[in-house]
Amino acid sequence: MIDWLTGTAFTVAGTGTTWAELLGFATGVLNVWLVARQRIANWPVGIANVLLLMLLFWTAGLYADAGLQVVYVGLGLYGWWAWLYGGERRTRLTVGRTGRGEWWALAAAGVVLTGGLWALLDGATDSTVPLPDALTTALSLLATYGQTRKRVESWWLWIAADLIYIPLYAYKGLYLTAALYVIFLGLCVLGLREWRADLRRRAAPTPVPPGPAPATA
Repeated sequence: MIDWLTGTAFTVAGTGTTWAELLGFATGVLNVWLVARQRIANWPVGIANVLLLMLLFWTAGLYADAGLQVVYVGLGLYGWWAWLYGGERRTRLTVGRTGRGEWWALAAAGVVLTGGLWALLDGATDSTVPLPDALTTALSLLATYGQTRKRVESWWLWIAADLIYIPLYAYKGLYLTAALYVIFLGLCVLGLREWRADLRRRAAPTPVPPGPAPATA
């Protein structure tokens, strides 16, 4: 199975595209669209997607991104549960905003993750792109955490990560994956608009139906 997934599906301009990259493209687009629409099916589709990407990134020498997919499986299982039962009184989770304290914690975690992964990749692997690999890994983890909690600002983190991923994957010769992240970027903008609109709808006051004026004493 692994041999088939790492085999060439087709070649463009002399560069082969594996079945893992092709299937990762398809499941990735479907996954982000489902997230934008707040469909619970995004989680099983996303888990399948990250398993494919794990194989793809490892063979391309993007070791932090490959290791990140293992974490994504765990986050995917947690997010699946949280969307179903993470709301008040174990109800479905609704879209919310990231609090100030949560932002400070995310910023601190991002700095620590980026610095630690950069040092690890630079000193312990043959990675040719240790800093962007570490930075995108950190941004993706923070964005996924926000996604599991339905934080609307998680889309901004995904947008920032995608703007780095696109040239990074092109540089590594993963042209189909780079094109996928261009599509991801557009879907992230769509998701941001959808979640913000949902937040505004729920924050709007409930209209009072017309009726007779209340009686006065």
